[in-house]
Amino acid sequence: MQTTTRRPRVLVADDDADIRDLVAFKLTQAGFDVTCVGDGLEAWDVFVDSPPDLMVLDVMMPCLSGLDLLVKVREAAQFRIPVLLLSARSRDADVDAGFAAGADDYVVKPFSPAELVARAEAVMRRVAPPAAEEEAAAPIVHGPLRIEPAGRRAFLDGAELDLTMREFDLLAYLAARPGRVFSRDQLMEAVWQYPFFTDTSTVTVHIRRLRGKLGDDPAEPRFIETVWGVGYRFKA
Repeated sequence: MQTTTRRPRVLVADDDADIRDLVAFKLTQAGFDVTCVGDGLEAWDVFVDSPPDLMVLDVMMPCLSGLDLLVKVREAAQFRIPVLLLSARSRDADVDAGFAAGADDYVVKPFSPAELVARAEAVMRRVAPPAAEEEAAAPIVHGPLRIEPAGRRAFLDGAELDLTMREFDLLAYLAARPGRVFSRDQLMEAVWQYPFFTDTSTVTVHIRRLRGKLGDDPAEPRFIETVWGVGYRFKA
């Protein structure tokens, strides 16, 4: 008897009909089952009625903004749905606010449809059940910092760190390779799993957020060093 693999369901919420239709068309081509709505309240109703596998939310929407909707989704603790934010705002403060609210990725308008699809696919891969080798991976310990790949948890001085999915991935990748320098492009490819060059400011924002949670002073870091003109390295 032949089995049919269920297409991952995506909810796209954007008040711009042209962007909404373009995103829906490209994601459908990529194998997603797409539902579209035009404002945040509609998106919330869809989420409550039938939680999707992925949400793509415009930050500036009527009735309920993408950021406010994201906060409500994250407060529904029984669900851990990956969320991509779309926004015309590209300042570091705006990107940082998106990640602080719980976004898994932040895509600045105008964007390449191919890049958006790649980001959606990468996020879905990151939330897939861990492979057997990841389940069996030993904890990574550097002084007061302990990272548990199987449980996707990190502890500093015995206290658990409140890390987003991508922050954990970035920290674990660097900590597992102490002393090695990685450029932003290399980190985008390895951690974000994007198959082509994209805006690497996302890496900068995540490094800054990680340092804040680790209590790391960029001038005298305990964990993550900046190698000027090259990238970042975890201190051996």
